[in-house]
Amino acid sequence: MINHVLPGDSVATEFRKTGIEGSTIVCREAFIAGPIDADDLDAFWAERAYFVLAEYAEDEIEYHEKVADQLASLADLTEEDEVNLWFEYELFCSVNMWFCLSFLKQTGAAIFRVEPIGLDEEKRWDGFGQFEADDLRACFEMKTRLTDKDVELGASLWQAYRHKENARLTELAKTDTLAFPHLREVAAAAAVQDIQPLEVVRAITAGGETDFGKIFAEFRKRAGVYGYGDLQVQALIEKA
Repeated sequence: MINHVLPGDSVATEFRKTGIEGSTIVCREAFIAGPIDADDLDAFWAERAYFVLAEYAEDEIEYHEKVADQLASLADLTEEDEVNLWFEYELFCSVNMWFCLSFLKQTGAAIFRVEPIGLDEEKRWDGFGQFEADDLRACFEMKTRLTDKDVELGASLWQAYRHKENARLTELAKTDTLAFPHLREVAAAAAVQDIQPLEVVRAITAGGETDFGKIFAEFRKRAGVYGYGDLQVQALIEKA
């Protein structure tokens, strides 16, 4: 069976126009924020649900049905399955992809990465945002088969990130692989994630700027490697 893990509902909407065969799982998580270091899986999902409730006022039951259960289903795949991971390059998507690989590494499924090909260097963090159905089909045709070493690397990156083992993360990022473009840059950003994004927001607002749209756009220019969305930047503004 062919499966596609998509990095959000906006991409899923455009994906449905492509005619590409397979079932879809939409990754609606943002593992770059909140607790991710629980001792077991049940506690992990419970902590994530509580965080989403407290931070975004989302319903816990809906979280389990629309987010956790979809991602947890990856563990049920077998070597007869194919899974295509449609993830972008920035930290937001990278962490979500590493998480998925940690689930998939024991399944034996054939794993492919589908990248937002054709982006100019200065737009490398924009991902699939402006891609239409034809663009997505082109990306799918250029997908990359991940080796066992690639999958293991992704799972190891997840473990290092979730435990804030920055030295380990930086060392893993030195691995020579085509499966994770911009990995060194992303790992370097992850190592200072607790400091750098907030400093960027403080620098932007130091002159008195209060318009969220302008702050968000400038943050994307200066710190696009993080891939933060509205909710993450708004949380930084409230701390600044």
